[in-house]
Amino acid sequence: MFDLNALSLKELKDLQAQVAKAIAGYEDRRKKEALAELEDKAREMGFSLAELTGVSAARKRAPAAPKYANPQDPADTWSGRGRKPRWFEAALQAGKKPEDMAL
Repeated sequence: MFDLNALSLKELKDLQAQVAKAIAGYEDRRKKEALAELEDKAREMGFSLAELTGVSAARKRAPAAPKYANPQDPADTWSGRGRKPRWFEAALQAGKKPEDMAL
């Protein structure tokens, strides 16, 4: 072991962050082990864990349909969700309107 009183404030804070990270990692590993054990037991009994818990698999979101197309490359599209692509921003700065690029 080492003497905590000999450490600087920065070293103590670094150590604290490392301990918090180690604890979180330990808890994550234990949860994964427990989940794997439960899934194995359910499978042995002929079920899936989702069937027994009533929780369905994570719902997947359907990909958004494209709404805008790059004027220079019509195959390059954007759904209007998330961050604007560079080509969309450049077109707006060049004076185009979103309606001009709409599909």
